[in-house]
Amino acid sequence: MQWVLAIFLGLSLAASTGLNTFLPLALLSAAAKWHVAGIQLTGPFAWLGSDAALIALGIATLVEIIADKFPAVDHALDTFGTFIRPLVGSAAFAAALGKADPATAAIIGLIVGGTTTFGVHAAKSGTRVASTASTMGCANPVISIAEDATALGMTATGLFLPLLVPFVIAGVVWILVSFARAVKRRK
Repeated sequence: MQWVLAIFLGLSLAASTGLNTFLPLALLSAAAKWHVAGIQLTGPFAWLGSDAALIALGIATLVEIIADKFPAVDHALDTFGTFIRPLVGSAAFAAALGKADPATAAIIGLIVGGTTTFGVHAAKSGTRVASTASTMGCANPVISIAEDATALGMTATGLFLPLLVPFVIAGVVWILVSFARAVKRRK
């Protein structure tokens, strides 16, 4: 059962990273630092529980959250995110596997975590493109707030209610795809 919970936590972190690059890692860092929800990071990921990591990830999260509210900047962040988010999602997934062999955790993180992150990021990007095309970017800050709240919610679900993670991720992807399709039909 421990492995199932670790995999679901990894999935929630990876999916959340598809929406917000640093927020899931910052929350994982805080959980590891203060041993919230039994999170203990070991081996090559123990550094995530350090004060330096928590401060750096907190600052990166704050900068990303603020910058993503500006229509021209959000496009640049999404372009950058296409490359960086799958890597961060892979690392977050691998970190969630805790006591697994580091090589195994890294491989599973790349395959499952990276793919999950990229899939959610692609759905998010499609939603953003549809929003930009239909509202000339005016709705993007509101959508960004919803993405941040969703990333926070998915990460919290992974930490505290990991058995619900598959349902939450499926719901988020369905909402993103439905929104993008609705906007395309409207055009």
